[in-house]
Amino acid sequence: MESYLAMGAALLLGVTIGAVSVGGLKAQGKASGMLIHHVYVDSSGESHFRGIDVQWAEDRPSGKTSKQFPATGIIFRETSGAYDLDWHPAPRRQYVINLDAGVEITTSDGEKRVIGAGEVILVEDTTGKGHLSKAVSGAVRHSIFVPID
Repeated sequence: MESYLAMGAALLLGVTIGAVSVGGLKAQGKASGMLIHHVYVDSSGESHFRGIDVQWAEDRPSGKTSKQFPATGIIFRETSGAYDLDWHPAPRRQYVINLDAGVEITTSDGEKRVIGAGEVILVEDTTGKGHLSKAVSGAVRHSIFVPID
């Protein structure tokens, strides 16, 4: 658990929230190399995915960084390998950072994505039908929630 605390502290101190590269966008020259999976709700209450390309604000010898994103805290979570949650809206607007396993998310429009270890998802479907969440390959998953409200 100490290593997860250290990872969480590094995320908060680094003030950069990113995700893994997405090959399709990168290959098309449309991505910075980091993408946040975003679940949002439309005016009719349906949830959808889109990608948010992380924009670089600074390029230093130590690496590129984005602007600072707002956050109100950090929550550590462990989910069982049997995790299979029916339709639910997100409890709050938050980033979810998978540390060591993935989760399959299905939006109400039918799109499914596996958000793997090291990837980031921004959930903002706090109203409407919500989304489905399911463990991948029966693996226990450790994740970090970063609320933004």
